[in-house]
Amino acid sequence: MGTTQLESVPEPKYWHLKTVLSEALDHDFAVGEILPNERELAARFGVARATLRQALEQLELEGRLQRRRGVGTTVAPPRVGVAVGSARHSWPGESADGWEAVDAAEALPTAAVLKLLAAGGGSAGSAASGSASAVFAADQPVYTVRRTRVTEGQVVAAELLYVPAASVPGLSAVDAPAGPARARAVLRELQRLALDGQDRSVELGSARADDAKELDRLPGAPVLLVTTRYFTAGGTAAVSVATYRADTCRLTFGDEGVEITETRVAS
Repeated sequence: MGTTQLESVPEPKYWHLKTVLSEALDHDFAVGEILPNERELAARFGVARATLRQALEQLELEGRLQRRRGVGTTVAPPRVGVAVGSARHSWPGESADGWEAVDAAEALPTAAVLKLLAAGGGSAGSAASGSASAVFAADQPVYTVRRTRVTEGQVVAAELLYVPAASVPGLSAVDAPAGPARARAVLRELQRLALDGQDRSVELGSARADDAKELDRLPGAPVLLVTTRYFTAGGTAAVSVATYRADTCRLTFGDEGVEITETRVAS
């Protein structure tokens, strides 16, 4: 990568720098190669480090770069397609959905979880809005099932699935030991219900400390938040909030809904 001084351009300086860096990534760097440090890059291009960071953050959002804890900024590998929720009416854990159960804990819901569970809408919206306040009382426990999605040995997504105890009344302490077995027991009981429908929303967010640790990212790194609500005749039976690494995922839209594709992890 040669020295390049940026000239005055009508577009923001960081955006022009992003274009220059993107071309360099195509020709001068290999997948997995570590970029020079910020000080060296900023001096090479004659820009402030704040401008450089903006350009690097944009390239990370576009999946061109990965910021790896303890390693630095590396060139991201090419993406491979992995469908998420291609079956429009299936419970979590059915038909090898690509997630691995980690654990499940029972506790009283927070205000944020109550809000998620009480929201009506989707194909069973009328039923959900009619019974939400009765089913999701603040003094009734909710199971939080933790799951991860792994591609070639690396965690690329983490999920929190909120299941009210009222949705799985057949679950007992004997059926739900600790760890992954407990999580799978909750999922099995959930799958006994008749699923009326589901809806899904996607938004860009920043990794919280817990998410960052789980995904081996830096706190504040860009992530995709995919929220899915599962409806039965009685209302919202469960809500999933899945956090995907934005540097490894892109969204495509088609007749089958939303597909999320994940990058192939470099060795």
